[in-house]
Amino acid sequence: MAEEGFPDLFEQVRPALSNKTDEFVFYGYGSVTEEDLWSYCLGKLWRKKDLHELPVHEAVGDILSISPTRYMSHTQVEGFKKAAGNSSFGGLDEEEFRELLAPKGRKGDRQTAQRLN
Repeated sequence: MAEEGFPDLFEQVRPALSNKTDEFVFYGYGSVTEEDLWSYCLGKLWRKKDLHELPVHEAVGDILSISPTRYMSHTQVEGFKKAAGNSSFGGLDEEEFRELLAPKGRKGDRQTAQRLN
């Protein structure tokens, strides 16, 4: 379950998570759940913070400041990282996968492909 490790904080900020998921639905991102946003906060926003010391008002502020664009960009990048780690991604080897993700006009540019790491 998403609140493992910090159930008190999760319950305290749950109304903010609910409000933010409602906002995402309004903007057409209906598949985002409270647990997804919680995981995003833990893994991205608060990864370097001591959650035992995080004030509730700061956590709520962080949650309410999440933009759909920022969240979806993060989700997409994480998906690419997982796919890159999966050696069976469409039958592509690592070099082919890097070339696929290289910026337009730079295919085959080894330095660009290496910077994608």
